[in-house]
Amino acid sequence: MTSHQTTQTMKPATAAKKLGVYLEATPAEFQEGVVSRSELNALQADPPEWLQELRRNGPHPRPVVAAKLGVSIAGLARGGVTDPLTTEQIDALKKDLPEWLQKERATQVEVRKEAARIKEKNAERAGQSQRPRS
Repeated sequence: MTSHQTTQTMKPATAAKKLGVYLEATPAEFQEGVVSRSELNALQADPPEWLQELRRNGPHPRPVVAAKLGVSIAGLARGGVTDPLTTEQIDALKKDLPEWLQKERATQVEVRKEAARIKEKNAERAGQSQRPRS
């Protein structure tokens, strides 16, 4: 009996998310088809010009915008940023540093500190539970 392996495919939206690009900015062929795992790997390994251009100049999806600004996706929404932004728009926000962005960056720093504190505390507990009791 021979094994029959099917090609794993994904919707264009899933592929765009994995590639870190805004789906609506991709070429029509990409948006209308399905993407196989091997095609996705090829796009990641050797990105075509359109993909390089999107990654360089945008428009970028919210997760990418949030990462470039150093805030959370929720922080973007609180700041009123709901649409994809280009690299130029992101750079302008970084330069202007509006009050909401300063506040969200500070919030993000606190969230990261708290996450590190909790991780350390959990590691400490795990270390104590492994010690032999006398």
